[in-house]
Amino acid sequence: MARPACVLFDCDGTLVDSELLGNVALAQELALGGIVETGESLTGRFRGHKLADMLATLQAEHGVALPDGFVDRYRTRAAAMFETGVRRMPGVVEALERLAALGLPVCIVSNGPIAKIRQSLRVAGLADHFGERLFSAYEVGSWKPDPGLFLHAAREMGVEPARCVVVDDSATGVEAARRAGMRALWYLPHGAPAGIPPHATAFSHLDRLADLIGR
Repeated sequence: MARPACVLFDCDGTLVDSELLGNVALAQELALGGIVETGESLTGRFRGHKLADMLATLQAEHGVALPDGFVDRYRTRAAAMFETGVRRMPGVVEALERLAALGLPVCIVSNGPIAKIRQSLRVAGLADHFGERLFSAYEVGSWKPDPGLFLHAAREMGVEPARCVVVDDSATGVEAARRAGMRALWYLPHGAPAGIPPHATAFSHLDRLADLIGR
């Protein structure tokens, strides 16, 4: 494989410990609409999935139609919780500093909206590492596991897909990397799933990241 020239990071669950927090907010809002779930169950089932697809699945399973304005109310609830509850993942600052020392540019590719990405980075103290190199599925109209978001980010960064490395904590992100022709590093801080696809390299500590990318 060609020498890496850019690192594409997922945000939630990779840079910031926010997935459970966001799903607790979602579970609270779902309960008001007649759907009983827990933050843990939502995280386990839907890690890395598009929100609209999650809601469609839950409404079908529970036989409930969520009211108009549900997504806006959920986003407001989650933003309030994120403002005080988001924390960066262990070792992320050191990993980013090592990549910077290697001269490797970084960007974010996320299924979340841009406002959520900006808030998470600001609260976690990571915004300066990425500047405006933030790419949201909502702005591109392509959600993981579709490769469109990753390919868009590569074009904007001026890098061939084959020279990109993706760091993501979800199966959807790892699959999007495969479809985009990019190397995938599957960050699994909470343990590995039943199987790791051959195109992905699994790791559990961000302090290994620079060494893995440099291979």
